[in-house]
Amino acid sequence: MNKYEVLYIISQDVADDKREAIINSFADIVTKNGGTVDSIDKIGLKKFAYEIQGKKEGFYVLMNFTANSNVPKLIEQKMAITEGFVRKMFLKK
Repeated sequence: MNKYEVLYIISQDVADDKREAIINSFADIVTKNGGTVDSIDKIGLKKFAYEIQGKKEGFYVLMNFTANSNVPKLIEQKMAITEGFVRKMFLKK
């Protein structure tokens, strides 16, 4: 098992309950595939340095987790089809 960190941005237009559902869905992928979520830090609404997809700010979330090497790819696939998702960055620790 490897340790990973993912920082992702959810659109500012997404309602609070929908945002929580998105955050929980990414964490569920980790746990359903035998991993553990070490921490989820909801950083909050931040301004972008430049416009992304016509938006000027977004909700930042930092998730640290331990999982097999296939799990980041599964999360990326889910992110690609999630409405209201803006950007992501994975790091292997």
